[in-house]
Amino acid sequence: MEKKLGLTTLTALVLSSMLGAGIFSLPQNMAEVASPAALLIGWAITGTGILFLAFALLQLTRIRPDLDGGIFTYAKEGFGELIGFCSAWGYWICAVIANLSYLVIVFAALSFFTDSPGHVVFGEGNTWQAMLGASVLLWIVHGLILRGVQTAALINLIATLAKLIPIGLFILLATLAFNIDVFKLDFTGINLGQPVWEQVKSTMLITLWVFIGIEGAVVVSSRAKHKADVGRATVLAVLMALCVYLLITLLSLGVVPRVELAGMRNPSMSGVMVMLMGPIGEIVIAAGLIVSVCAAYLSWTIMAAEVPFLAAQHGAFPHAFIHQNHKGAPSSSLWFTNGIIQLSLLLIWLTGSNYNTLLIIASEMILIPYFLVGAFLLKEAIRRKSIKLGLTAAGASIYGLWLIYASGLENLFMSVVLYAPGILVFIYARYAAVNKKKPLNTTERAIIVLLFALLAPALWMTLSSGLS
Repeated sequence: MEKKLGLTTLTALVLSSMLGAGIFSLPQNMAEVASPAALLIGWAITGTGILFLAFALLQLTRIRPDLDGGIFTYAKEGFGELIGFCSAWGYWICAVIANLSYLVIVFAALSFFTDSPGHVVFGEGNTWQAMLGASVLLWIVHGLILRGVQTAALINLIATLAKLIPIGLFILLATLAFNIDVFKLDFTGINLGQPVWEQVKSTMLITLWVFIGIEGAVVVSSRAKHKADVGRATVLAVLMALCVYLLITLLSLGVVPRVELAGMRNPSMSGVMVMLMGPIGEIVIAAGLIVSVCAAYLSWTIMAAEVPFLAAQHGAFPHAFIHQNHKGAPSSSLWFTNGIIQLSLLLIWLTGSNYNTLLIIASEMILIPYFLVGAFLLKEAIRRKSIKLGLTAAGASIYGLWLIYASGLENLFMSVVLYAPGILVFIYARYAAVNKKKPLNTTERAIIVLLFALLAPALWMTLSSGLS
């Protein structure tokens, strides 16, 4: 019999999903695009918005405990089968690309120990040696999850506790070294040549990236010991992650001037740590990054495999993904997902893509699924005539719309390119489903026509930006 996940394990799953690779590059990533003033505003917006999203997930687990398929089932229940599929497809693509980025960055971190100016082994995580190592790690994790989600989640809990050690040490040392005069240097970012509001917009995809994974407990809610723990785990993990991100970003700016921090090599926490405790600091952070990414990768592999499995149960994905092994692991979905990741690793080696490229794509693909969470709660609030639910839903929806706006037209067009192939999967699943040869309705036909009409300009813009 499959063991269920408790509050501690669920919280660790969500926290580990968020505290991945991004946290170790956060000081440089934020300093490069924003001043201290813009960062304070940006984190205020992100903190408020992400808490609205967390509370929206919490409320939905309470008022709709019957929907245990995660954010996919919220979209399907609220807006129909096609929108539900798009939510599942976008989330699955995000999870696949997030996993790719973790495999790339873990071997980029290993280059601190193996590479020298005249001898490159792992480089930026995209050499043939890195791809070989990533493939081995991919299938080791695959084997762990086939042993059961509970086993993988327990290993993830231990790894999450281990990776908090270097992060906690960094926060302690940075607090002791913090200098308010350094923090206030060029406080509004005159040297950046952009008004504060534009700087704030530039931080949005970065701050979203470090919070992707907030829905981790909801995605595996069908495996939770108690349904109430799903929402609690989500809010607890978000509060912990928000505190950690704020401290790391703001304390770094009080240790190293923004201009100098912006020019540091990533993971930039290692550069700051060297200033705090000498050369050994680089090793501490590189080791912490490797443990952190491996734990986050384990979490994201669980979630990436869970989405097609759940969607197949509802007829949105092909029925082939519905199979579980004797340990309760979604084996068909896992084999398919990791097979796609293996092929993508080959493409990364051939194209020389790096972590930053993957970060942008993953962040963009999660925007629609996140927005639909708030929109569905808003629909439920109106139906139930609940002001309390309405306020939470409005906050989450407005934050979702703000993220879509802040991401920019180019990134939105890129997401169209990735959503379009999914429509073919949806049509196949719709017509192949047993006893469900249901024709497309007028709204679904209109959405599909619009999406494919946008495909040509989206491809042109994506290819143009890639060549420029």
